[in-house]
Amino acid sequence: MKLYLGIDVGSVSINLVALNYQGQVIETIYKRTQGQPIKKIQSGLRELIEKIPGEKEILGVGTTGSGRHLANVIVGADSVKNEITAHAVAASSLVPNVQTVLEIGGQDSKIILIRQGIVHDFAMNTVCAAGTGSFLDQQASRLGIPIEKFGDLALQAKTSVRIAGRCSVFAESDMIHKQQMGHSLEDIIRGLCDALVRNYLNNVGKGKEILAPVVFQGGVAANAGIRDAFARILGLEICIPEHYSVMGALGAALLARREIAKTGKTRFKGLELMENHYSASSFECKGCSNICEVIKINQDQRTIACWGDRCGKWSEQQQTAVNI
Repeated sequence: MKLYLGIDVGSVSINLVALNYQGQVIETIYKRTQGQPIKKIQSGLRELIEKIPGEKEILGVGTTGSGRHLANVIVGADSVKNEITAHAVAASSLVPNVQTVLEIGGQDSKIILIRQGIVHDFAMNTVCAAGTGSFLDQQASRLGIPIEKFGDLALQAKTSVRIAGRCSVFAESDMIHKQQMGHSLEDIIRGLCDALVRNYLNNVGKGKEILAPVVFQGGVAANAGIRDAFARILGLEICIPEHYSVMGALGAALLARREIAKTGKTRFKGLELMENHYSASSFECKGCSNICEVIKINQDQRTIACWGDRCGKWSEQQQTAVNI
């Protein structure tokens, strides 16, 4: 089977997607990073390949996410693109006329405006947890409710209790106050969902023209309460794509497929990379007053990549050595 792979390395999780030759999703993997991105890339790739029966040929690989450059060093990617590009490509492939992409993950969130098939504008929130999935996790834990049941309980609410959602700390104290006033659990949960959506729209979506079709993706899209809150507050139908939780990896795989269509040759290092030993280290370069922290990635005691230097002294030198 001929495959294209997409790898999305984020701060919380690593997602992998395998596409067949026609560009259809045939397998996906979700793994928590747990502070070990290199090991998780290797083990995730191994699991992905083992889940697909028969002989496999990897035609191309794409990486995205905050750890895309690290993943590129490990696997040898044909396409290395940021999250905005990857999510926009994935959304456009599943909903051809999409104009707005709402994406909420565990630690960050983003909005992407697409006009005539091209990214027109975007914004990201990586500073505060109040507009992300971790906000819901914290409040679900506080209420003693499994996060999987959070959304369904929100749909059972008779009214929405207004809860301060600008800050996760304030939201928690406000939630406790509402409990003490006697509001039902379902109404409080719906209020928390509304608070997250208001926070998202007032920060990430501030000043943005949100037009239909609207695609909602990322892990939080699984939450029925958040989906309902977006639909009510925006007054628009919200589309949840089939592979909403791995859209970054899907976009990376599609971008790799496009690249291979142009080059005809992959840079993928081969499945044996799953058995290689990689390690990371750092040092301070004292070559100038910048005193940059340079990251080194080693494979079996050999340095294969460096980054973090502003002037390129180490990264360019290492890239030249690798090319030779």
